[in-house]
Amino acid sequence: MKTSLRYGAGLTLALAGMILFGTQLRGADAPAATTPAPAVAATPAAPTEPAKASVEQRLSAMEAYFANTDPSAALKDPKGGVASPPVSVAGPGHNAWMMASAALVLFMTLPGLALFYGGLVRKKNVLSVMAQCLGIAGLVSILWWAVGYSLVFGQSFSNSALGPFLGGSEYFFLNGVDSTPNTAYGAWVSQNVFAMYQLMFAIITPALIVGAIAERMKFKAILVFMTLWMLVVYFPLAHMVWGATGWMSGVANPKAGITAMDFAGGTVVHMSSGWSALILCLLIGPRTGQGKAHMAPHSMVLCMIGTGMLWVGWYGFNAGSAVAADGIAANAFMTTTLATAVASFVWGMIEMLFRGKASVLGFCSGAVAGLVVITPACGFVNATGSIIIGVFAAVIPFLACTKLKPLLKYDDALDTFGVHAVGGTLGALLTGVLAVSAVNGNIGPGGASASVNGLAEHVANHTAWIAQLEAMGVTLALAIVATVVITYITKATVGLRPTLEAEAQGLDITDHGEEGYVLE
Repeated sequence: MKTSLRYGAGLTLALAGMILFGTQLRGADAPAATTPAPAVAATPAAPTEPAKASVEQRLSAMEAYFANTDPSAALKDPKGGVASPPVSVAGPGHNAWMMASAALVLFMTLPGLALFYGGLVRKKNVLSVMAQCLGIAGLVSILWWAVGYSLVFGQSFSNSALGPFLGGSEYFFLNGVDSTPNTAYGAWVSQNVFAMYQLMFAIITPALIVGAIAERMKFKAILVFMTLWMLVVYFPLAHMVWGATGWMSGVANPKAGITAMDFAGGTVVHMSSGWSALILCLLIGPRTGQGKAHMAPHSMVLCMIGTGMLWVGWYGFNAGSAVAADGIAANAFMTTTLATAVASFVWGMIEMLFRGKASVLGFCSGAVAGLVVITPACGFVNATGSIIIGVFAAVIPFLACTKLKPLLKYDDALDTFGVHAVGGTLGALLTGVLAVSAVNGNIGPGGASASVNGLAEHVANHTAWIAQLEAMGVTLALAIVATVVITYITKATVGLRPTLEAEAQGLDITDHGEEGYVLE
């Protein structure tokens, strides 16, 4: 029975593949139209008919689907040109995984991050952080549609001085973004699916900043700040690191000036948001009564539920960044699991060792820290590397949250800096130390870009951490300088803080006219 099932499944898969590639290569075997005889000797000869794809070429093109490689490579004509150029279509399996991954990443913000942050604030502000997450989701979606996707993943600026820093204008208002794959980023994934997947990253990144200034920044000020921050910080940085023509895109750009690696957002997401969060919380000042009033989390139950949702959603964040359901995605899935579990456990054990008790908040903080630190490395390190990352992800952010913050007395309300800035910075560095080409050929001698720009050599010689340091420096400079300027612009236009009375009453009522809990 099992043999029959395997045979039947294999036959079905083969037939499906043949149908898919028969569609791509339709017309390869169609009879050529009859060309009338020339009326006079001076009439130009009819164009040479393109070579027909052989059976071997068709099978190789079908194999490209399973290997997540360019199908047209198998159709190269030895005499030049391409035999029966394929019609570019999305592969159903890869497309399905990317749609699921996009939903998982949105799930991280709504409701994952909203519940995680909501549980950590006081009950009079629980709805305010949820409204901020919802508001940012809508705002960023509009910006992404209008200009964001094009500025990050376009290429029309590639021949100008802007090319290394911004993508292009060809996809403004998602013009031309349809179900045809953008082969610069994925041979088998519809560009509209890819655009929506990347939108979810753009949504969660500014939402992370909310944790540092929770309970003390006006809603309209947040909207103004986030609009400017996306345009000045996120879009340029995302292109520099992930764009096909990006200055720091070591994996995708053979001409990269800095051959950095960032699989899923250590610099783009966590460093940028975390360091901006620190600057913003310093400039806006501490919460009224901070250090005197009781400001413990109002619901660790909500925090725990949110943490679980973040962990589950993060598989779309990390494994989905392979932009395919392939072996690299599988490796990222494994390393994400191991690093997160280790970091959560180690954080709890540190608490038990030094405080006598392991807290739920500690386990949750460790899990999120593990997710953050493994993010840039998940597609480049092996299982042992992820275990090492998990240990560091617990120890270093733990010290940042429990020792550095009290020492410097900044009011990072929900430890956005301690977990995301410190963790993202640590992860970016460890990626350069622990990356191995054995788990991802794109950073090895066979990598189309890495073999040209020197990244493969750096990985082989264990010197990739140097480029990582350079990328970290650029990220820090952009995030810090831009945040200072944007904060003062926001303050001058709409103001930053609510009145003392409004802050004391709670932002749920003063900003949104609602209460999280009505117990009567």
